[in-house]
Amino acid sequence: MVRLPLTPADVERGQRLGILLRRARGERPMLETALDAGVSPETLRKIESGRVATPAFPTIAAIAAVVGLSLDDVWAEINRPGAGTAGSAPGTGQRLAS
Repeated sequence: MVRLPLTPADVERGQRLGILLRRARGERPMLETALDAGVSPETLRKIESGRVATPAFPTIAAIAAVVGLSLDDVWAEINRPGAGTAGSAPGTGQRLAS
């Protein structure tokens, strides 16, 4: 299978996703969160840092469930214009920052 190069928009959405998941995780240990979601800590680290811009849907769904985010909130936040620079992370009461 040939993988198409990521667009700048894909990269930005991946960075917003990482910020959102990191903020929602809060003080909870990365290892605990990853294990509860059934992913490796390295996978979670890469997603949170934006190094994996397009993680698989089941991975996102599992992590979102563990950190208490609905998929509707995740979708709305990562597709909101300007979401990478400011805004509230749904369900966290915290501000997003890049």
